[in-house]
Amino acid sequence: MLDVSRDEFEALVSDGLDTLPDEMLDELDNVIFLVEDKPEDGADTLGVYEGFSLAEREAYGFGEEPDRITLFRLNLLAHCEDHDELVKEIRVTLVHEVAHFLGLTEERIHELGWG
Repeated sequence: MLDVSRDEFEALVSDGLDTLPDEMLDELDNVIFLVEDKPEDGADTLGVYEGFSLAEREAYGFGEEPDRITLFRLNLLAHCEDHDELVKEIRVTLVHEVAHFLGLTEERIHELGWG
């Protein structure tokens, strides 16, 4: 398994966010990005979106908790053979989780050229 510290991994996530299309990032509102080692249930998922997609809500109300996108460091490290693959997989995971926030289907992600 790759050996990437939490700090380095968080920097890779930040760099990955910088590579996302502007039209994708412009829609983000009240979303936080987190890194955890593994999901609480021990699943081998690479990332998860928690919240209500833009398709499911009209607007945030005062004092509402932000939606969350979490990437799972140890799962991503176990999934990748080298650093380059890790960088690619972090970006792919970010695209898919942000797309869930936007309420997009897998098909639509590919139509937009994001996947």
